[in-house]
Amino acid sequence: MSSELLGFVVGALAIGLLALRVHIGIAMLVAGSLGYVLLSGWTPLLSTFKSLAYARFSSYDLSVVPLFLLMGNIASHGGLSQRLFHATSTFLGHYKGGLAMSAIGACAGFGAICGSSLATAATMGRVALPELRKHNYSSSLATGTLAAGGTLGVLIPPSVALVIYAILAEQNVAVMFIAAFVPGVIAVLGYLIAIALVVRLKPGSGPASVRQPWRVRWHALGQVWPILAVFVVVVGGIYGGVFTPTEAAAIGVLATLGVALILKELSLNGFITAVLGAMESTAMIFLILIGADVLNSFLALSQISQLLAELALTSGWPPLAILAGMIITYVVLGCVMDSLSMILLTIPIFFPIIMGLDFWGLEYTDKAVWFGILALMVVEIGLITPPVGMNVFIINSLAKDIPMSETFKGVLPFLGSDLLRVVLLVFFPGLTLWLVHWLGY
Repeated sequence: MSSELLGFVVGALAIGLLALRVHIGIAMLVAGSLGYVLLSGWTPLLSTFKSLAYARFSSYDLSVVPLFLLMGNIASHGGLSQRLFHATSTFLGHYKGGLAMSAIGACAGFGAICGSSLATAATMGRVALPELRKHNYSSSLATGTLAAGGTLGVLIPPSVALVIYAILAEQNVAVMFIAAFVPGVIAVLGYLIAIALVVRLKPGSGPASVRQPWRVRWHALGQVWPILAVFVVVVGGIYGGVFTPTEAAAIGVLATLGVALILKELSLNGFITAVLGAMESTAMIFLILIGADVLNSFLALSQISQLLAELALTSGWPPLAILAGMIITYVVLGCVMDSLSMILLTIPIFFPIIMGLDFWGLEYTDKAVWFGILALMVVEIGLITPPVGMNVFIINSLAKDIPMSETFKGVLPFLGSDLLRVVLLVFFPGLTLWLVHWLGY
């Protein structure tokens, strides 16, 4: 069996293990190890294992991962998500679909201090779903909004997935965060427009609630200013070059903990749960990283990545057709994987192909940043795409009496918004890159 054919077989084995519900990290580790042994033997594999873990985990940039996870967990257990939703609902709740719009705004705000789509969906689902149902929002709009809003957790920087992409593609983490800001804002606006269209086409799906007086609004806004301050300090510090993303994450943890303690919302048990949750998530992510490194080492040894890159570059297909194929692949994979797993599995294969193609005359670094943001957008779409969509499962676990078909029906308008956003980012790279260039990066 040739090395290239073995590469395809091992790749199919990894996908097969995923279909059998094997953890993504274990699936990649087992498949990659088996392929390595068949291609080179046990001794080279053990030699690779000897240095692989240290080489990966000694990366300074990776230290940002547990810090951002801890910041998000503290925010979740410190009652900050409830305050965000309450503040946005006092300003928007009296409009048709206003509470759903408030949920989107709260998801964006929480995503700015969380960095995880699944965590944002779970946290905001627990906060906003009871209120949406209490105000007689349709089941499809309520659950669809929260499933889609959860994707903002990783689109709004800081984002753990963007950190991993930056490491894999050897790009600056701060630049990736800056590039994600405008597309993230476009995503929020697109979701708000989608809700506005839904409630106009189906007036009873999102009834307006009581208009709140301005004193109530200012009071609610006063309760969330510390959260806004954390975001400004963390993200503004990165954008302004005051400190590195890792330093920003450490400061963000301390600031979020301080806010939660000042607001007296974080108990000792809540803090312990937040720390343990961050530890568990970090261990899971690092296991996936090790598995991906083993699989990618085998793929490099088998030269399957180079073969696929050569086939794509010599196929004669237009670059946009190849990019469209990658986008479809991401959407399909998103049905069964989380965003981080998809990025780790595909970037080592897709990235060299993209770098060898010409898109709008972009230079190497701009193209790497543009593709990273585009890939991030697309993998998040997969989280709400039928028939699986992990965010949909999370929301439906909180609303067991609502059929999953209703939630999938509810996410359709948001998928339309996502599709339009992807088209805009593909054909207008400046939407991703202009803030990066304006800030002089």
